[in-house]
Amino acid sequence: MPASVTPIGARRGEYALLQLAPPGGVVHDVGVLLLDPGTDRLHVRLRSHWEDIAGEADAEVFAQLQDDFEAKAGEMGGERLLRHLEDSLSNVVLISARQEVAVDSFIRTADRLFERYVERTSVLPFRTHLPLYSLRAAAGRFGADEQVEEEDWVRIPEDLRATEQMFVIHVVGRSMEPRIPDGTLNVFRAPVVGSRQNKLVLVELFGQLEDSARYTVKKYTSRKNYTGEDEWAHEAICLEPLNREYEPLRLEPGDFRVIAEWVRTLD
Repeated sequence: MPASVTPIGARRGEYALLQLAPPGGVVHDVGVLLLDPGTDRLHVRLRSHWEDIAGEADAEVFAQLQDDFEAKAGEMGGERLLRHLEDSLSNVVLISARQEVAVDSFIRTADRLFERYVERTSVLPFRTHLPLYSLRAAAGRFGADEQVEEEDWVRIPEDLRATEQMFVIHVVGRSMEPRIPDGTLNVFRAPVVGSRQNKLVLVELFGQLEDSARYTVKKYTSRKNYTGEDEWAHEAICLEPLNREYEPLRLEPGDFRVIAEWVRTLD
C-alpha cells in the first residue's frame, strides 16, 4: 500500500461557522464546527480570547462554549447538536449554513478552516504540532544525511506526547484497513526501537521505478535460523497487510529499508 506524496481527501465532512453579531456591530466568525458523518463526532474549534469583540461579562460566558459544545456533542451526538444549534441560535450568536469539505484528517481540516475564517494559530514544533512530510522527504529526513523542510505543521491530539522523532504522512490504500483507513493522516516515529516483529512500519522498497510504488505501510514479520556461534540469519521477511483482500510482500534483507514505526491515525 503506497502512501501518497500529495494530500488526499478520501473522506467528506460538513462544517458550519459559529458567528458573533453584537447589536449594531460587525459580525465576527468565532469558531468552526466540523462534523464527521461517519462517526457522528463533532470537532469544535473556537477562539480562545473574546475580550476584543465582547464585553467582559459576555467574554466569560463565551469562553465556556468550547467545553460546553464538546460535552453536549458527546451526550447528543454531533449531528443532533448541529441541528439543535441551527434551530435555536439567533440574534447575537449565529450559525452559518453547512458546507461540505474534503477531509484527510478532521483535526487538520478543522485547523485549516479555523485559520481561514477565524484566526491564525500558534505553532509550537513538537509540542502542539508535528511536521507533515512527503514520503520522499520523510525517507530523507530519517535516512540520508540531508536537510529536509516540512511541508506543513499538523496539530496533534492532546493525549499524544510528541517527540522530535515523530512526523506525519498521508497513507493511501485499503491494505491496512480497518486499522489505517484509506486517505488518512498518520503519525510515525523513527527509528524503530527494539524488535520490528509484528509492528506496523513504513518501508522504502529498493529497485522500484515509480515514487508512488517505492513506499508501503505493512506489518513486519520475520523468521530467523540459528547459524552457529551465537549468530542468526533471516530465513524469511514478510510485510503483511491487515486487509485479507491483499497479498503479503516477501522480501530479501537488501530489498528494503524500514524507515519508521506507525504510532496512530489522526482523526
